[in-house]
Amino acid sequence: MDKNDELAKQFWALGDPLRLKILQLLPHTPNCEQHNNVSQLAEKLGLSQPTISHHLRILRQAGLVSHKKMCRDCFYWIELEATAAVLESMRSALHLDYKEEATFKDPASI
Repeated sequence: MDKNDELAKQFWALGDPLRLKILQLLPHTPNCEQHNNVSQLAEKLGLSQPTISHHLRILRQAGLVSHKKMCRDCFYWIELEATAAVLESMRSALHLDYKEEATFKDPASI
């Protein structure tokens, strides 16, 4: 898959307000203290489990979240390296040069 295709897939996954809410509820590491399973996320967001599962699948396919099956449940967390890579890919795609503040490079000079 081309870099632009991958980036577009990731931004499409991030482009849904519900998926952003789900990401806000997920921990950054696979720890037991802050874990969330589909049932817990559904309860917190007031939505059905199938709806949450659908959105988590999209986030997983975009590489933005990971999961681990423990007992009967799958627990989810944010993939920090993947989210950082999305930001870096966006900077690169837009030819942003970060020094003291964001400035655009002239595409003709690249």
